[in-house]
Amino acid sequence: MPAHTPARVPGRGFRKSIPFILGATLTAVLFAAVSASARHGFPAPEPTQSGNRLTSDLNGSIAVHDGDHVKVKTDLGNISINTRNTTSDVLAYRVHLETDGSQKDAEQLLKSFTISARATSDGVLLKAEGPERHGAGRLWVTVTLDMPKNASVDVVTGGGNIDATQILGRVGLATSGGNITAADIGGPAHLETGGGNITAKNVSGELYANTGGGHITIGSVSGDATLKTGGGHIRVASVQGTAHFETGGGNITLEHSGAELAAETGGGEITVGEAAGTVRAHTSGGGIKVVRMFGPTDLETSGGSIYLTQVDSAVKASTSDGGITAWFVAPKKPSGVCELQSSSGDITVHLPRELPVTIDALVMHGGDHRVIVDPAFPLKVSYDDLKGSHTVRAEGDLNGGGEVLKLRTVAGNIRFVLSDARAQMEMTQQQMQQLQQQTQQQADRDKHSHDHGSNSTDDDPND
Repeated sequence: MPAHTPARVPGRGFRKSIPFILGATLTAVLFAAVSASARHGFPAPEPTQSGNRLTSDLNGSIAVHDGDHVKVKTDLGNISINTRNTTSDVLAYRVHLETDGSQKDAEQLLKSFTISARATSDGVLLKAEGPERHGAGRLWVTVTLDMPKNASVDVVTGGGNIDATQILGRVGLATSGGNITAADIGGPAHLETGGGNITAKNVSGELYANTGGGHITIGSVSGDATLKTGGGHIRVASVQGTAHFETGGGNITLEHSGAELAAETGGGEITVGEAAGTVRAHTSGGGIKVVRMFGPTDLETSGGSIYLTQVDSAVKASTSDGGITAWFVAPKKPSGVCELQSSSGDITVHLPRELPVTIDALVMHGGDHRVIVDPAFPLKVSYDDLKGSHTVRAEGDLNGGGEVLKLRTVAGNIRFVLSDARAQMEMTQQQMQQLQQQTQQQADRDKHSHDHGSNSTDDDPND
C-alpha cells in the first residue's frame, strides 16, 4: 500500500473550478525555464494485480547540482519530498499508481499517466500528466522525490497533499485542495492550497501561507509571516519579523511576536502572549487577550471581552458588547495616552501604587452603574445630569500625574483596583505556560493527524 493517502484524478469540471490565483506564480516559473538538455522519461509501466487493486511503479533519476532549482508540476497526486545530507548530485523520483482492477480499462488507465524529467537553465523540471475525463476519480497517484537538502523547490499539483522537510533553499508549494506540511525550511516559503490545512515548522526566512478554508499551524518563523485562511484557525508559536494574520472566522493564537503584529478575524478569538512591537487586533465577534505588551496596542472587538495582563505601553482598546480588564505596570518612561472604551460592559483597571498617571473616567449612563475606587487612589468622583442622562465621572492625578488614562463606558461600571505585583507576575507566567502548552498540544494533534492520514487509504476511488 502507498505511504501516503492517494489522491484522485480531478474531472474536467473540477479543473475549471480551481481559483486562477492558486499557484499562478509557481506555474509561471515552471514554464519559464528553457533548456536544450536531454529529457528523461519512463517506459510504459507494467501493472501488478493485488486483490482488487491494479498498481504500477515508475522510477527514475536525473542529475542535479549544488543549489539547483527543482520544479515539479503534476495534474494530480500526493507529493512527498525527502532530503538527505549528502553530496550526491542525483535527484531520484518514484511514482506509485493505483486503480480499481475490476474496471475493464484499468490497465490502460495506469499507462495513461506519464511523467518526464529534464534539465533546465537553473535546475530540473519534472512534469506529470494524468488521464482526461474518462479517468476522473479512478486513479491514485503518489510522487516521492529523494533529493539533496541544498536546493530550492517549487511544486504545483492539481489535487493532493504535499509534504516537504529539511530543505535549505526557497520552497514554493501549491495544491488545488490538499494539505501542505513543511518543516525545517532554510529559506523563504510560499505555501498555498485551495482548501486544505497548512502546517509549517521552523522556517528560517519569510513565510507566506494561504488556504481557502483550512487551519494554519506554524512553529517558529525567523522572518516576516503573512498567513491567510478563509475560515480556519491560525496558531503560531513565534514570528520574529512583521506578522500579518487574517481569517474569515477562526481563532488566532500567537505565542511570541518579535515586531509589528496585525491580526484580524471575522468572528473568532485573538490571543497573544508576548508582543515586542506594535499590535493591531480586530475581531467581529470574539474576545481579545494579550498577556504582555511592550509597544503601542490597538484592539477592537464587536462582541467580546478584552483582557490585558501586563500593560507596559500605550493601549487603545474598545468593545461594543463586553468588558475590559487591564493590569498596568510602572513604566520606565512615559508610554502615551491609554484609552479603554466599552458600550455595555464593565472596565476594571489594576494600577500599581507608585504609577504616575492622570485619570479621566466616565460612566455615561449612570443609573445603576457607578465608579468604584480603591481607597489607595485619591480620585474625585462627581455626578451630573446631562441632557436627562445621569453621568458619573472620576478624575485626578496620581503620584503627581502623568500620561492620561481615559476610560469610557456607556452602561457599565468602572473599577480602580490596587495592583498586587506578585499576583500579577504569577498570573503572567501561568498564562504564558498555558499558551505554550496549548501550542504544543495542537502541534502534537496535527502531527498525529498527519501521521494517521499518511498511513490510510481509501477503499473506493469512486466515493
